[in-house]
Amino acid sequence: MAEEDSVVVIGLGRFGSALALELMDSGTEVLGIDGDEEIVQAHNRLLTHVVRADSTKEETLRQLSVPEFSSVVVAIGSDIQANILTASLLIKMGIPNIWAKAVSEPHGEILRQLGVKHVISPEKDMGKRVAHLVRGVMQDYIDIGEDFALVKTAPPQEILGKPLSETRVRTVHGITVTAFHRAGQGWSYATMETVILAGDIILVAGQTERVESFSRLP
Repeated sequence: MAEEDSVVVIGLGRFGSALALELMDSGTEVLGIDGDEEIVQAHNRLLTHVVRADSTKEETLRQLSVPEFSSVVVAIGSDIQANILTASLLIKMGIPNIWAKAVSEPHGEILRQLGVKHVISPEKDMGKRVAHLVRGVMQDYIDIGEDFALVKTAPPQEILGKPLSETRVRTVHGITVTAFHRAGQGWSYATMETVILAGDIILVAGQTERVESFSRLP
């Protein structure tokens, strides 16, 4: 396993397992670590390597060559103490890219104080995402951060059948149409000359409130 092209996922519960399998599907090699023998056996042959080990022991992590990896995900959710101790050891080892799952805001704050730059809150983030989708008519919603979002939605009537330059969407609505999907043609980047047709799907970027308002236009 080439460590620079691989990721360690520690904790193979629902979140860790889904993440590890998605990484494998995308062509990334994965070393999975979990303390439960049944979980390890269930992931045998699904991941590049999977081992049963205690991630709270520095010697164990070193024996598994974890310090040689550039990216490690701490996906332990059931044991906050083990999550924090593991993250602390990874920081001590100088691993440059550490992601750690937080099960609560105080937990996340502790991880950030330790020095974890990428704190993941799957339940909270998914709840926010679903709330945005429920509120509008968007087909998908991605929160980029700092009040900026990317939205997948059907185009409103007012921009159909004419070049985007003539719709003045940036001036009127403060958003940018970045790409569009047309049946049989797939996704394409949008330009000022692009003409959006009924039945197309568009990707819209901008401030969260503005893209939500735009997605609700008839």
